[in-house]
Amino acid sequence: MISLGSELVSKMPYIRNPVKKLGLIPAVLWKTFFVLYFIVTMVFLYPLFRLFLSRESWYRYSFRLMRFWARILLLGAGVIVFKKNLSGSKPEAPYVICSNHTSYLDIIIMYVLFDDYFVFMGKQELQKAPLFNVFFRNMNILVDRKSSVGAHRAFLRAGEDLMKGHCIAIFPEGTISKEAPKLRPFKNGVFKLAIEHQVDIVCVTFPDNYKLFPDTPYFRAGSRPGIARAVIHPPVKTKGLTENDLVSLRTQIYELTERTLKEYGN
Repeated sequence: MISLGSELVSKMPYIRNPVKKLGLIPAVLWKTFFVLYFIVTMVFLYPLFRLFLSRESWYRYSFRLMRFWARILLLGAGVIVFKKNLSGSKPEAPYVICSNHTSYLDIIIMYVLFDDYFVFMGKQELQKAPLFNVFFRNMNILVDRKSSVGAHRAFLRAGEDLMKGHCIAIFPEGTISKEAPKLRPFKNGVFKLAIEHQVDIVCVTFPDNYKLFPDTPYFRAGSRPGIARAVIHPPVKTKGLTENDLVSLRTQIYELTERTLKEYGN
């Protein structure tokens, strides 16, 4: 919290227009409330998470608790998820979930959208996050993007989960886009994984999350409650595809996401 306060103070000189500064107060208050609400609710549920994460056979209970927590977070923050399933039916597990990544809301909302048990693949830096790192010790998968060996190890672990019937959730951009809603280049891992295990890819597009909870310093962009739309596309089949189809598959998903962002941008 000390570092958070330091960040707030350090960003204050950027607000030179008094009117603009006053206009940002509600956004800053809401963002601060959301962060504190996240911390308080997590501390309250932490003992249960520790219990359910102590055994692999109990991970599904932790997943259900995570889904409950996600709903509580969104309800308390005034974020309403509007889900649009373009396929009209539930995909058959296991499958790989991939989406654009513009906000930390993406992670929370993902747990509301899918009731099939899935394992998240996240960046190695999450291991240093207090309390939250408990989810990435065993249940979920950390990817060391700076190490080819570490990335390969994470890839193998994801394959093992798919063979167990677990779904995998990955952000193909690798990190939150700093120019949201503009997409960062997609990495190959998610598509290689799907092809190798011949499972469907379920693409999700979030057109609003970067406006509700942007990944920017407190005094540079607003945050607010509101409607968060989530577009779930029909599953993309990979059965029969080989590694030679990897680039075309990646391009297909990228263009689908980009096209949807433009369509729902207004």
